[in-house]
Amino acid sequence: MERSIPRGRPLTARPAREPLRRLDAVPTVVIGGAVVVLLLAVYCLSNLDRENIYRHFVWQGMAWLQGHATIPYPVPGNDYYNDVMPVLGPGGAETGRGLLPFPPLPALVLLPFVAVWGLGTDAQLLTAIGAALAAGVGFWMLGGLEIRRSTRVAMTVFLGLGTVLWYTAAIGSTWWTAHVVALPLALAAVGIALRREGALEPSPKPGIRRFVDPSLVAAGFLVGLAAAARMPVVLGAAYFLFVGGGSLRRRVTSVALGASIPLIALVGYTYVATGSLFNPAYEYLYRQEVAGYPELGYNGAWSIEDPRYVPRNLALMLLQPPDLMPPCTPPDAARGLFDSACPYLVPDAVGMSVLLTSPAWLLVIPAIRRRWSDPVVVGGVVAAGLVALLDLMHFSQGWVQFGYRFSLDWAPFLLPVAALGLDGLSGRWRRVGLALIAISALVQLWGVIWRGVLGW
Repeated sequence: MERSIPRGRPLTARPAREPLRRLDAVPTVVIGGAVVVLLLAVYCLSNLDRENIYRHFVWQGMAWLQGHATIPYPVPGNDYYNDVMPVLGPGGAETGRGLLPFPPLPALVLLPFVAVWGLGTDAQLLTAIGAALAAGVGFWMLGGLEIRRSTRVAMTVFLGLGTVLWYTAAIGSTWWTAHVVALPLALAAVGIALRREGALEPSPKPGIRRFVDPSLVAAGFLVGLAAAARMPVVLGAAYFLFVGGGSLRRRVTSVALGASIPLIALVGYTYVATGSLFNPAYEYLYRQEVAGYPELGYNGAWSIEDPRYVPRNLALMLLQPPDLMPPCTPPDAARGLFDSACPYLVPDAVGMSVLLTSPAWLLVIPAIRRRWSDPVVVGGVVAAGLVALLDLMHFSQGWVQFGYRFSLDWAPFLLPVAALGLDGLSGRWRRVGLALIAISALVQLWGVIWRGVLGW
């Protein structure tokens, strides 16, 4: 029996995949640009009332412009900051200056804007713009993998909307600004390594290129620079033990040379600004939080980075649930979906499981199962694991927050692994992978809405 053709449809009907073929004709840069613009619109609409409440880096930029390494403190506008170490003069008298505990790169990035707008600089809006650009760098980075274009777009959407990058862009205050500065640098470093993977060792000849790869020197520089915003990212340099082409010795030499430049500069700045190789404001902040937040269970007998913090913090990162059916105020109030006085479900401010808030990270599992010998998979898992370990040893895990913001430290190294996992799926399982990305975005939307409700 011949298959009938529906009335009105021509005999030369277009194949079902014709729209996809037309999409393939669109230049990649146009698609990437469209994703960035879309994300920027989402980020800006996620927080229309961007108040400059926590603007440590703006204060730091103003201090530099006035010739100081320390900020005026406490003064109106920062007198409620509890993470600034007062600088004391002879006899322990306060000098009216304060030292920030944060690495300086975010303040340096904001410096040109501070030079124009001063303390009125909208660091929150600039963070949203930076987050959208970071997702664009992620799109470029994924171009270094041999994956389908649809996978590349899907994983960029996951990075931009399915991870805490969305919440980061929406809130945009001091701690999240640091993540947004570090993230594109690490993503770019990984992208360079992916494009160098498989490159042949140059033939022996005189000259420095025999010993170093200029591209990997640049990649190492970017990782070191990222550490000047988020220090744990420096352990991501382990990625280049596996990925980057050429011999191991040439990769290590190149990356170490590049990373040493910003790291030496960071240590030099810290010494000039504080008189110590390590910023003493870190220890001051630790002691302040141990005494000020007993409900968080910090142990003053332990150090600021201590392996004994790992078990508890690992449970937070992987298992911490939201607060289900919390007590209502008043007790007889009716529950509502986004009612802060009596909700069904509310985010836990201490943090929440990354597997609950971004379940598409589970896509690394099929990549590990099928491609464990792939250097991109091995390098991504090792580098992400080392960065995560250093984060987990830290006494604080980043509260008040939605999800687990420290995941942005290791995301650049694990994102290619998840992309390979999704790209290796087909049929029903690929639809499951795409559904995980969609669920991740919906959970992040839930968190962004609660941010506004709770005033975080």
